[in-house]
Amino acid sequence: MEKDWKKLLQIFWTFFKIGPVTFGGGFAMIPLIEKEVVDKKKWLKSEDVTDIFALAQSVPGAVAINSATFIGKRIGGIRGAIAALLGVSLPTFLIVLTLGILYSLFQSNPKVAAAFLSIRASIVALIVYAAIKTGKTAIVDKSTFGLFAVGIPILFFIHPIFAILAGALAGVILINIKEKLGYKVQFDKQKETEVNDIDYFMGAGI
Repeated sequence: MEKDWKKLLQIFWTFFKIGPVTFGGGFAMIPLIEKEVVDKKKWLKSEDVTDIFALAQSVPGAVAINSATFIGKRIGGIRGAIAALLGVSLPTFLIVLTLGILYSLFQSNPKVAAAFLSIRASIVALIVYAAIKTGKTAIVDKSTFGLFAVGIPILFFIHPIFAILAGALAGVILINIKEKLGYKVQFDKQKETEVNDIDYFMGAGI
């Protein structure tokens, strides 16, 4: 029992540290979560985090809250989900409340405006970095790269939810095609380089 509470406290503290420094929302959390949950704690793999973020975007609610809850559930069950939810929400709530009061008092100050301008630029950098890290585990062959290339322009015309659903449907169809053609389905990056172009395009491991 003491071991369980210790783990729950670790989950809470991990997300308590991430919440206050995650400017830009859920996408900016990806590199921080990977560093804490994957690299330091060894609770999950990078592929697991990528899957969780995809799931978090497909349900209603804030991506940061959804992601923390799903990750906490994966690590420590229902209590882990609650610990992660409280950890990521509590400091953010207090900070936003404080900043809201301060911003209403100093919003016309040029230094405050300059600070927020720099923060917005930093957010873009974090999101780009998160996209690169996610791409390393999500793009495993030419077929997944094709989905990635097609998905970018599609996002300018349809809602992200429909893009996620379309990607899931395309993945199911691709896997069925590969299995019917007798190719081995590949779910992570291929380590062997000796593979012919057709097998590589189909995501086959030989």
